[in-house]
Amino acid sequence: MENNNEKRLAVLIDADNVSAKYIKSILNETSNNGIPTIKRIYGDWTNPQMTSWKGVLLSHSITPIQQYNYTTGKNSTDATLIIDAMDILYSNKVNGFCIVSSDSDFTRLASRLREAGMFVLGMGEKKTPQPFISACEQFKYLEVLASMEDASEELVDKKLTSGDNIISKNNLVKRIIAIVDQSSGDDGWANLAEVGSKLSKRFTAFDTRNYGYKNLSLLVDSFKKFDMELRKTANSNVSINYIRNKKI
Repeated sequence: MENNNEKRLAVLIDADNVSAKYIKSILNETSNNGIPTIKRIYGDWTNPQMTSWKGVLLSHSITPIQQYNYTTGKNSTDATLIIDAMDILYSNKVNGFCIVSSDSDFTRLASRLREAGMFVLGMGEKKTPQPFISACEQFKYLEVLASMEDASEELVDKKLTSGDNIISKNNLVKRIIAIVDQSSGDDGWANLAEVGSKLSKRFTAFDTRNYGYKNLSLLVDSFKKFDMELRKTANSNVSINYIRNKKI
């Protein structure tokens, strides 16, 4: 079975049906399922209602696709997204899709992508019609994802050190705690390498050397907020680090 961390995903967002306030939840959940190789968002960017989205596109490296509504009552954005999805499918550049919308118009698209062997992750608000939800391999409610995000999520990108892109240690600890919670099994333990992979996807400038440590295990151990455990594998020459949030 393919490792989720190795999936190359195309993230296609219907800006007409999704609020910009969910952007962090969308990208964080996508990174839990694979690597967002293509990130595109669709809408009529001449419409003043799209202003809230314009502020987050550059910071999250999302490509806006302009689509004018040629006819009143017809949603041209949906058609453009569907055509793009099929072009991406036949390009063989990805092996999965994340379709972000609360619109049932993408039901057939999700079914067609799955027929082609693609992993399909859907995201939308709780108002999303059941047919679209059922057509996806997995579906996540945006309200639920947002409620599970750490309360300080918006501060992580703002509280930088020395004016550069290095997040503060306090915020780094909070993000690691959240990722361990999301990645751990019933016993609370998570593979440290997987935690590090998700951390790097969410913060592309993350490097343990920014904090004076040569690897992640040394950095995490310095925080004194986590339990660490080195486990043997079937190969006597290979051991795997595991991490658990310390109980307060």
